[in-house]
Amino acid sequence: MSFESLNLMPIILKNVRNAGYETPTPIQKATIPLVLSGKDVLGCAQTGTGKTAAFALPMIQHMAKKPVRPGQPRVIRQLILTPTRELALQIYENFVTYGKSLPVYPTVIFGGVGQQGQVDALHRGADTVIACPGRLWDLMNQGYVRLDWVETFVLDEADRMLDMGFIHDVRRIAAKLPEKHQTLLFSATMPAEVEKLAMDLLHDPESVKVDPVSSTVKKIDQCLYYVDKANKKHLLAKLLREDDVENALVFSRTKHGADRIVRELKKAGIDACAIHGDKSQGARQAALSRFKSGECKVLIATDIAARGIDIAGLSHVFNYDMPMEPEAYVHRIGRTGRAGRDGTAISFCCIDEVKQLGQVEKLIGKRLPVRESEWPMEVTTPTDPKEKEAARQLAKAARLAKAERAAVLPRKVSASGNAVMERKPRFGPGAENRNAEPAHRLAVPKGGQAIVIGRDGKVKAAQAKPAPAKSSKPAKSAAAKSAAKPAVKAADKPAIGKPVQRINRARTQNGKRG
Repeated sequence: MSFESLNLMPIILKNVRNAGYETPTPIQKATIPLVLSGKDVLGCAQTGTGKTAAFALPMIQHMAKKPVRPGQPRVIRQLILTPTRELALQIYENFVTYGKSLPVYPTVIFGGVGQQGQVDALHRGADTVIACPGRLWDLMNQGYVRLDWVETFVLDEADRMLDMGFIHDVRRIAAKLPEKHQTLLFSATMPAEVEKLAMDLLHDPESVKVDPVSSTVKKIDQCLYYVDKANKKHLLAKLLREDDVENALVFSRTKHGADRIVRELKKAGIDACAIHGDKSQGARQAALSRFKSGECKVLIATDIAARGIDIAGLSHVFNYDMPMEPEAYVHRIGRTGRAGRDGTAISFCCIDEVKQLGQVEKLIGKRLPVRESEWPMEVTTPTDPKEKEAARQLAKAARLAKAERAAVLPRKVSASGNAVMERKPRFGPGAENRNAEPAHRLAVPKGGQAIVIGRDGKVKAAQAKPAPAKSSKPAKSAAAKSAAKPAVKAADKPAIGKPVQRINRARTQNGKRG
């Protein structure tokens, strides 16, 4: 089956071919005809199967066949909600690619950046809006966005929406849509919450389920290393130096763990960059651009931030930490082996992650082949939960102390997007007076006697100035003193306290004072 058999416009078929697509995927074959017919669709397919093109191609054709007439305002007719900024940008780029030379005007809206550029794009006119729920709801409350004319509403990655807490914003946004519209809901998994949301939003939907989440791409070579937690960094650095690693996506369980992996790799001489929710949008886009361009071949990411990273030539995926949810394993390794290419997925497992490994193997229905390394797992006793909690609290206290120090000292942002504390110079302008006695070391009691607190913490009485020594000469009387002074005439005495009188004469016509 080819794209020509899906009743798409010739110019769309040309754009699809230029994008490198030859035959539609199963989800595209089943979904595109349903969307073109105007039906609501509930799609369930794993990542990397082409869900974006499944709804983007028919939506672009719908807009191209009903363009805005000259003189009419361009309003929002299509709305797509996504959980992450990277996924929103990816969908926007796909709309630009598929809709080239067609009257389709998409724009993207997400948080983490200033809103003025997005507001300007809305004022210029956008008929297709790809947005993250939080920023969209904020702009709606400010009066910049109205959804009264939306014809097609798409909810992509609905399961991630639930994990990230966007469900309330989604419901509020959906309540502002017109009563008659088409709704498309896509999700990699179908938990009970997603089914309930689908029943609230969809009207008599057609269900499409292709490639369940428990299945993995056959062309992905999967393997497992048992390694202690402290030696993961050494094993990762060694594997990344192998010749067959063209580029690699490394998954960390936490944001702080992602930054720590970057630091450890840089110590080993390997350039790496991180992407997670604590980084600014500019830093995230810079890291992603460096990775896609090949300037940096190692990208460290968390599960949420990795949604939307679509790189056809990704050679390796490393599970530095085993995922807490087994479904996330399939999403992770699905970043490689895309578009029919081969890929490699390597997982690290320490003694504390054996339970998560068992859940993953149960989900995919097979055991991961084990490989040996020079750092075999030697710690066979799981960490006590109390010790884990104590270490977690200690790390939290350290982060809070660091944040307090950063709040006191001025901060600037480096080129990599990380905050750098500015310390006061020791010398020159802005330097403190280091010779001055600190104010808290001096204290003056009510009696007027100053006391000094020394560096050893002991209180010392301040030495009073010695009184001037009394002269042995006899004191002169007042009469003698007055007689000794030379006589001064009254005219020679200055008028102390007498105000100076100024005369301000008016000017004449010739400019002279009168």
